Amino acid sequence: MFALRLKAALIAAGYQPRPSVLEREFNLRYWGAPVTFQGVRRWLRGDSIPSQDKLQVLAGWLGVEPQVLRYGDQSLQVRGPMQATWVIPVGGEEDEILRIYRGLDEAQRKILRQVVLTFARANDLQPEDAGEVP
Repeated sequence: MFALRLKAALIAAGYQPRPSVLEREFNLRYWGAPVTFQGVRRWLRGDSIPSQDKLQVLAGWLGVEPQVLRYGDQSLQVRGPMQATWVIPVGGEEDEILRIYRGLDEAQRKILRQVVLTFARANDLQPEDAGEVP
C-alpha cells in the first residue's frame, strides 16, 4: 500500500511516478547519502519502505504528512491533524541560493552538493551515516 500512496503523492505533486524521477528529485532534497535507482524502485514497487528520515523528506517535498505516506489516511483519523514541523521557512540569501541551485544542471548540483557536504563535515555538521564524499 505504501507504493500506491507514494505514486499518488508523486502524481498529485506533478511528477511522474518513475524511479529515475524519484531518485533525482529525492537526492536533490536529501542531505544524507544519496539513494540509488534500485532503492527508489523498491519503494515504488512496494518491496521496501524508506527510513523515517527519508520518509520525512519525501513527505515534505510532496506536501503530505509522513504518517499518511507510511500508514494511509486512517492514521490522521486516529491521531488527529499534525503540524508539519519539518518544514523550515527560508528567505533572503537562503531563498536566492536555493533558486540558483535548482537552476543548475544535474552534474553541477551534484558537485555543489559534495562541496556543501565537505564544508558540513569540516564543521561537524554532517550526520554520521551520510556516506563518503567521492
